[in-house]
Amino acid sequence: MMERQVYVSDSGRELAREVLIHGPISRAELGRRLGLSPASLTRLSKPFLDRGWFIEAAETVQGATGRPAKPLDVQVDSRRFVGVKVTGESAFGVITDLRAGALGQGERSLAGHDVDAVVEAVSDLVAGLRDGDGVEVSGLGVSIGGNVADQRVVTRAPFLGWRNIALADRLERELGIPVTVENDVTALTTAEQWFGAVRGRPAFAVVTIGAGVGYGLVMHDRVVTTADSGLGLGGHLPLDPNGPLCLDGHRGCSTAMLAIPSITLQLGIALGREVDYDEVLRLAESGHPLAVSVTSAAGRALGRMMATIANIAMVDTIVLSGEGVALWNAIGDLALATLAEDRDPDATPVEINVDDAGFVSWARGAAAVAIQAALGRLRLPA
Repeated sequence: MMERQVYVSDSGRELAREVLIHGPISRAELGRRLGLSPASLTRLSKPFLDRGWFIEAAETVQGATGRPAKPLDVQVDSRRFVGVKVTGESAFGVITDLRAGALGQGERSLAGHDVDAVVEAVSDLVAGLRDGDGVEVSGLGVSIGGNVADQRVVTRAPFLGWRNIALADRLERELGIPVTVENDVTALTTAEQWFGAVRGRPAFAVVTIGAGVGYGLVMHDRVVTTADSGLGLGGHLPLDPNGPLCLDGHRGCSTAMLAIPSITLQLGIALGREVDYDEVLRLAESGHPLAVSVTSAAGRALGRMMATIANIAMVDTIVLSGEGVALWNAIGDLALATLAEDRDPDATPVEINVDDAGFVSWARGAAAVAIQAALGRLRLPA
């Protein structure tokens, strides 16, 4: 006889989210966070335990009563997800566990920017990651620099020249698994919120440095998104009135001061030859005056950007991430000094968490939104 299925209630999904982010967590703490009675908590958690999403962690002593308790946690290895970050040149992916922990990674070059070329590269990458792990994949997350509607349609992706591409539908037909598409900075911010070093903090900001400059925000334990989240507005924050122009004509904005293409172009012009990002950083580390001049200007701009975010958003924790984050090794002290100068001396010190995993972090972000989506469509026995 076929098992009767029902959608998990909103309370059940909130329970799963809390255990996923904060587990192992006591039932008493879960009840306090969710406003649930012990009986309701037992009823809601039983299907997750029966189906292997939850496990009971090692017994602990609870509070002043001294009563034994078994905290709830997720069965981390019970599911697999794939996260893929699409750039203008390639698709980089990871296969992960239920907490977006990377278990394997891979990359495929794009043969072109047309939809067929991207779908082919992502599909081949997912197939390779699946074969390497040997476990069924529960969902795919794809992150992309641009605007995404309803986690299905890429409405604008400048790096690919796309407008209104139903990418999730195309990939689902090709792969036969649920697909979630999200703006790359939003996805990365979700991963930091759920699984990163700042996991469990109700408010923080994310700044990304790479091909562009991104900004994400978590407030009241939720990632802040709007219709403009994918426009990269954080990349045009004015930081240096004497700085170079970005491609949109903004002088000294965050993109002009901090994006990898702008930094390499500035030093390349000064040296009279092309340089790549690694060479910029090597020359700065060795004390080359022209490289130091470029990276120092970037350091002051980054400190000013972080101070502006902390002052306006009123957060005291910032995660710095992205494939260009190695810049921090050269300019971290200068950025922190500038940040302090632009803050009220009595303000709470701003904690900077540097996520230096590069493209792995971007891909884990894509996996995180796939995990999030899986909770939203979860079906368990009644």
